[in-house]
Amino acid sequence: MSGGTTGGTGGSGGTGTSRSTESGGGTASDGGTASGGGAGSTASRRQPDGSPRSGGPTRRSSDRPPLELRPLTARSVVLSLLLGSHPPALPVRDLVRIAELFGISDTALRVALTRMVASGDLQRADGTYELSARLLERQRRQDEAVSPRTREWDGGWELVAVTVAGRGATARAALRVRLAGLRLAELREGLWLRPANLLRPLPPDLDEVAARFDGTPQGDPADLVRSLWDLQEWAERAAELTDRLAAAEGPAERFTLAAASVRHLLADPVLPEALLPPDWPAEALRSAFRYYRREVADIIVSAQDALD
Repeated sequence: MSGGTTGGTGGSGGTGTSRSTESGGGTASDGGTASGGGAGSTASRRQPDGSPRSGGPTRRSSDRPPLELRPLTARSVVLSLLLGSHPPALPVRDLVRIAELFGISDTALRVALTRMVASGDLQRADGTYELSARLLERQRRQDEAVSPRTREWDGGWELVAVTVAGRGATARAALRVRLAGLRLAELREGLWLRPANLLRPLPPDLDEVAARFDGTPQGDPADLVRSLWDLQEWAERAAELTDRLAAAEGPAERFTLAAASVRHLLADPVLPEALLPPDWPAEALRSAFRYYRREVADIIVSAQDALD
């Protein structure tokens, strides 16, 4: 990199989408939706000792593990409905009726709601359940994955260098997941970067553990991108999810495929168009998921009309 200067590297805009009264289908599973590696970044391809793996041939589709869909549960249905709703709150009667469409019984749903309130996932007031404060950040990340905010790329990159040493393995792993969630990729141990085309600030508290810089690579930025992300693997999985979501018929199957789709979108590096391969499938997958979300919004409205 050349021409580096200290200071924040994010854009001035936030990453959350505007709030509205529409409800849509979010996607959740009991394992969560956050992704740690971002399009096969070096953060997710590490040696047993924790160091990044060296570059190698891109995995062929025949070598890619089969798509694993997480099972449908009462908890995942509730979280998906609320994560996709703006504001993220629904009366219990609506949740009960909608859950029945996914084969979730009244008893199973109410048990899940009680447990989710006890665990701090939900808050309850006057028969209405809403996401807790800590899950609002998860909703923000999901909204951003579906509709990322970008700016025109001027060739610059943002860099984050971890400056705190001697932290435990758990803290180091948590920081790697957090940086990957910001769509940064690890060039070498402790040095994270990406093209500066996202309209999102880096969290101020990141300064406690890292230094931030702006810079420009001296070599071909496309070569640098290929060393940071496995774009072919991400694209192949995105195309598979798009096709399967379009072909799925039953509510449960469409739900689990939509959940897998948004998890995959969370790992999209959202690169400038100039650095992407031809026919990049991210927008097609986003369009398929938006269609599903409108479909669930219609289900919610129908359930509410039936109860009025």
